[in-house]
Amino acid sequence: MRNLFLLLLLLSAGLRAPAQTLTQTLRGSITDKISEQPLAGATVSVEGTGLSALSDSRGVFVLPGVPVGRVRVTVSYAGYSGVSVPEVLVTAGKEVVLDVSLEQYSRALSEVVVQGTRTKKGNVANEYAGSSARSFNIDEVNRYAGGRNDPSKLVSNYSGVISNNDSRNDIVVRGNSPAGVLWRIEGLPAPSPNHYSTLGTTGGPISALNTNALKTSDFYTGAFPAEYGNALAAVFDINLRSGNTARHERTLQLNLFSGLEAMLEGPVGKKGASYLAGYRYSFVQIGQALGLDVGTQAVPKYQDWVYHLQLAKTKAGRLSLYGMGGTSSIDFLGREIDTTDFYSRKDQDAYVRSNFYLVGAKHTIDLNANTYLRTSVSYSRTSATFESYQYPMPLPPYKNRWQVSGIDDRQSVLRFATLLNAKSSARFSWRAGITGERYGLRSFVQDREGKPETEPFAVNRDYDDAFLLMQYFGQARYKPTGRWTVIAGLHGMHLTFNNSGMLAPRASVAYTLNPKSSLTLSYGLHGQLQPLPVYLYKGTGSNRDLDFTKAHHMVLGYENRFAANWRVKAELYRQQLFDVPVEAAPSGFSMLNAGSDFTFPEKGGLVNAGTGTNSGVELTIEKFLSGGFYLLGTGSVFDSKYKGSDGVERNSTYNYGYAANLLGGREWKLGKGCRSVFTFDLRLSTIGGRYATPVDLEASRAAGKEVFDEARYNSERLGSYFRLDTKFGLRVNSKRRKLSQTFYLDLQNVTNRENIFLRRFNPLYGTTGNVNQIGFFPDILYRVQF
Repeated sequence: MRNLFLLLLLLSAGLRAPAQTLTQTLRGSITDKISEQPLAGATVSVEGTGLSALSDSRGVFVLPGVPVGRVRVTVSYAGYSGVSVPEVLVTAGKEVVLDVSLEQYSRALSEVVVQGTRTKKGNVANEYAGSSARSFNIDEVNRYAGGRNDPSKLVSNYSGVISNNDSRNDIVVRGNSPAGVLWRIEGLPAPSPNHYSTLGTTGGPISALNTNALKTSDFYTGAFPAEYGNALAAVFDINLRSGNTARHERTLQLNLFSGLEAMLEGPVGKKGASYLAGYRYSFVQIGQALGLDVGTQAVPKYQDWVYHLQLAKTKAGRLSLYGMGGTSSIDFLGREIDTTDFYSRKDQDAYVRSNFYLVGAKHTIDLNANTYLRTSVSYSRTSATFESYQYPMPLPPYKNRWQVSGIDDRQSVLRFATLLNAKSSARFSWRAGITGERYGLRSFVQDREGKPETEPFAVNRDYDDAFLLMQYFGQARYKPTGRWTVIAGLHGMHLTFNNSGMLAPRASVAYTLNPKSSLTLSYGLHGQLQPLPVYLYKGTGSNRDLDFTKAHHMVLGYENRFAANWRVKAELYRQQLFDVPVEAAPSGFSMLNAGSDFTFPEKGGLVNAGTGTNSGVELTIEKFLSGGFYLLGTGSVFDSKYKGSDGVERNSTYNYGYAANLLGGREWKLGKGCRSVFTFDLRLSTIGGRYATPVDLEASRAAGKEVFDEARYNSERLGSYFRLDTKFGLRVNSKRRKLSQTFYLDLQNVTNRENIFLRRFNPLYGTTGNVNQIGFFPDILYRVQF
């Protein structure tokens, strides 16, 4: 720790040099929010500097000489609502690229429309979004304490969102299973972008998304627009940013979680094309050598890559090529681990391998001044293998092991989507499209855990075939007056695996009370496939004919931006789930409780007869970063219940009851030239205890493996969760060259609170014990851009 603070002092050395104004170039584009057409002649200005520029015929603007630090950028255009973008971070090492979309005024007869400037911060890019939507950007992912450079950890600070496990990035949204989350990348559904992910899951221990490659993206927690399907809980709509079209730039970074990184970007030719490419390699093993607790004593090894090639726009449209992927492996060797290891057992050896890649292309062509056609295609391939071996007791010695389980899952998906977007007028627009996904799947699982070496394997999955999921939608947006906005749509799905299908209506109404506040009311019927391992289980009875799980979403929202840089937002929601898979015989089992682990319950003969309800109220109070200070307070009180086939209402596994987060941060300029900034960020989080099914100790001893007491589903409530994170950072801008450096020390769980995650049976000792979340963990980051 002493050496760390010495490093901070060295980085800040020389800050007493004579004052010198450091500047950088701000560039970007201005477009119509609905038609995406460029707006020529829009005025872009930096508040308090006197700097301004006009966008050209391509909607492109360039503003040189912007002082480094935090600035507010305003954009105005005749006939359109203005936009103010706060807290734009300008550094010496990298140009700022800002793409802004404006919405045209709609006037209705004698009504006078208030032509005030709208604050862009927090608003989603999708004009068809109603309630429960929020955007996030790279700066937020990097800024908040405890974030681990991971978008999933970032959104867990939002109302209604809970990080289910310190050792994984699964999220619980409004009491729903993490399996209900949909990932979309560049407009298409995508595989889970996480290292060590497994078939059917949406999270993992470490994100494979490179945050330095992300553009401002959208996150939805309920009543999604009609273009989103196959999701019950939340939608991550991820976009990749384009490289700089005018200057070659480099980013080098070291982070304990995301790893060692190099990223290159720059122009291709002189017509607006650009490239971006990044590569990361695991650094966690070095942290473990320093004695840091990451949830397991085994050494995780992983690497990932990303690229985005944006071609110049021509009469034939605009084409972009993108891709990402990653590999991961870890070996759990019984002789090297502790008996309380989170992921493994001391009497077993286990070997985990996983990898994925995704490549895609997106093409957009303007059919006329107000209509465009967008076509996307992608191909992804994922694989996950697992082998475990049992040692005879007593231990040591570690000899004569035999295999007890094996998993080999390989999935390839070809995806295609096209949508037509039209803006008929400032008051009316519509969008329609179709998405097809062809799944090629090979899945094999065998298991004999708790059985002797002579016992044959039970084959739980053995599938090698292909099937198709089709989705289609249509939606329209109408503004009858300047105060009212009505959105309505219909989404449909069809699965050829078992010929199941559904139609889902969506609707949202928004009313602007005054220039600062608004009300929204949204409804949607949503459906989702079962996780693929559930369909493919070969045990007692088939699950092949299971239908989609469905849910009615209803959300009432209120937002008030009562002062400059402040807003308060409240939402009241109700979710009614039905057609949930449960056992045919009366029991308390429900698939609503699965999805937060590497595997799914091995249950056969399931039927769509279960139900569930999620209801709650959420509150957000936020001060956007201004004057060197920001604040975010979020809280939710909710109730999550379900009924199995026995008709008894129980608490779901994810019925935490309440969650609250308080985040704040301060920036101090250093030195006469203010070339550097010292930052301090704090995060406090508290969550109610989760519900769990107790371990049946005697049955577990007899079976030699963990067996739950299914007569008491979710009858036990674990302790509540509390965590405090603090983050210290330093940004240094070079006064002689276009170079900036960033360093931060993120002290996570500084109180070393022992938060319980679950109780697990230990077959080595024949007892149960608590498994706690990660304790005190110092995360570090060093980034240089030039």
